Amino acid sequence: IDALGYVQQAGNGAFAEYVTSDALENKRMVLVTAHRRESFAGPLAELCHALRDLVNVYPDVVVVYPVHLNPEVRKTVLPILGHQERIFLIEPLPYVSFVEAMAKSCFIITDSGGVQEEAPALGKPVLVFRRVTERTEGLARQGAKIVGLERSSLFAAARSLLDNNEQYEEMRVRRDIYGDGQAAARIVRAVRHFFGHGDPPEPFRETG
Repeated sequence: IDALGYVQQAGNGAFAEYVTSDALENKRMVLVTAHRRESFAGPLAELCHALRDLVNVYPDVVVVYPVHLNPEVRKTVLPILGHQERIFLIEPLPYVSFVEAMAKSCFIITDSGGVQEEAPALGKPVLVFRRVTERTEGLARQGAKIVGLERSSLFAAARSLLDNNEQYEEMRVRRDIYGDGQAAARIVRAVRHFFGHGDPPEPFRETG
């Protein structure tokens, strides 16, 4: 989380090299990542069809999907979503650009454990494209929701976020679940205090 905050502050607008600002103007951007082995073939196809459903129903929605290089992912995603209006299939992003994409998104659909940790720190709702997750803290704080692997359940959960502003605002509260970005500074203060230089750091207290 320290690194996330540092990268976000140091961002250089590089995401525009992948998706232009004009393409996102007055649009709600849904960021997607999906590459787990249990999602290959059938489940991944369900995801892709749900994304097509979203852009067909919502003219103001744009989907940005950095597609993993694994050929098992690409052989499903590209035929279904290639050349679809308002669906941008792009190459995997460098971390700085990916953080910028997360920050610009309306919400995120992912099967990534790391994204489930980072999104709450950015105040971004997460729809978890899995049946279970080991990152249960986000679920408990209502910043993330498991939607399963079916087209209908994913589409319904996305529609709820797009249509229900109260639910969306509840999920988008910034949550310091995994830290507040000040761990490194606390470590330095703790070490200095140990050697008799200065006060100890204030302890981390989770918010959100």
